[in-house]
Amino acid sequence: MALKSVVYKNSTFEISYEILNAGAELDFVLLHGWGSNKELMRGSFAPYMKKFRHIYIDMPGFGKSSCDIVLTTADYAQIMELFLAEIKVSKDIILGHSFGGKVATLLKPKLLVLVGSAGIFVKKSLKIRTKIALFKTLKVFGLAKFRSLFVAEDAKALSEEMYETFKNVVDEDFSEKFKSFDSKALLFWGRDDTATPLSSAESIASLMSDATLEVYDGDHYFFMKNSADIAKKIEENF
Repeated sequence: MALKSVVYKNSTFEISYEILNAGAELDFVLLHGWGSNKELMRGSFAPYMKKFRHIYIDMPGFGKSSCDIVLTTADYAQIMELFLAEIKVSKDIILGHSFGGKVATLLKPKLLVLVGSAGIFVKKSLKIRTKIALFKTLKVFGLAKFRSLFVAEDAKALSEEMYETFKNVVDEDFSEKFKSFDSKALLFWGRDDTATPLSSAESIASLMSDATLEVYDGDHYFFMKNSADIAKKIEENF
């Protein structure tokens, strides 16, 4: 593991990362989802694609990387852009899982790999909308301390900065961003994904000019059991 300092918006971010196959000429960057870290991605893909230099990154506020300001998805992309330039990594292939898929899309790699990517707005259920309305009412009466009873599981135990960041990114509609991506994209999805449903994958594929979709059995973390096949397809398409 290594650390690299990146200065952005007058704040310093200590970015934790790991590089495998350091002598390889082509770069394979992996971005985790919300609430996750580089270890999950490393555990899934490290055994494969040995001809590529793997770059596993903890994005700001996750794993061992710092974050003390409120960010947007665009901010994350800018920080990653600066970070990759600092460590002299090319954007040959960038794989993004869930939230990482949105960041990867903004980075505009030669080959974009979206794994259960977020970015298509899915209307919340009545139960969730009711919880949000109730929490907003409690805030009016100074009872925001009960936040943990109402926020999503992904947002519990977050710092105030990361909770505000979560609110910035959770319901974004990236349709126009997907539509404007003009390089090749590979989409991999879990058939039973409830966090980013298969309908999202179909929407993204229809928006992109050059995208293929592969569907596997499994949920939002289907890739952990299918990483060998996913890696093989990435190599075949690069």
